[in-house]
Amino acid sequence: MTSSGAPTEPADFRTAVESLHSARIRREIEVGPIRPPQRLAPYSYAVGAEVRLPDSPDDLDADSQGSAFGRLILLYDPDGQDAWNGTMRLVAYIQAEVEAALAMDPLLPEVAWSWLSDALGVPVGQTTSDGSVRGSSGAAVEVTALGGTVTSTTSVRYGDIAGPPRAHQLELRASWTAAASDGLGGHLEGFCEVLASAAGLPPVGVTELGSA
Repeated sequence: MTSSGAPTEPADFRTAVESLHSARIRREIEVGPIRPPQRLAPYSYAVGAEVRLPDSPDDLDADSQGSAFGRLILLYDPDGQDAWNGTMRLVAYIQAEVEAALAMDPLLPEVAWSWLSDALGVPVGQTTSDGSVRGSSGAAVEVTALGGTVTSTTSVRYGDIAGPPRAHQLELRASWTAAASDGLGGHLEGFCEVLASAAGLPPVGVTELGSA
């Protein structure tokens, strides 16, 4: 069952979906609802996120890291699941094209995982947040049972196929349990922070200077 806003859906699930909609997202990232996966939980909802590229190819510089996109899935099981340690699980996936030098860095997985840990307020080596991160609503981002993987890959194109000869991708897959049904906007904001870092966007309020 997916979220339709129907009154027959559990109140906690409807509250969670509404709180996702309250997230404040930086303008370079476009977020919208997508079809969630089926049969993973009795109730599910999903959003897709994509970093917007400049409208004109002339705006792209030689160091552009290419596209970045992801999805965040909300799973809700009123009866809970042992592996979740709760009733509400968030599943995240991010993929971004990265520069060759970054892709070859052996520390890239640790750096990428630190982006997520920092965004959710989970200390290094831990799986539970410490309450240090708050969303735009002021609610603390409460996380337990955080886990996931980071993968760096290189694709080589041969023959008659469009695109650069080599492309490097970073993939992050993670999931965590939300302690409460409200305040999930902060979780989505954290997810988008990681997407922005993977895409190489500057911090909010910082403007990159073009070449003279």
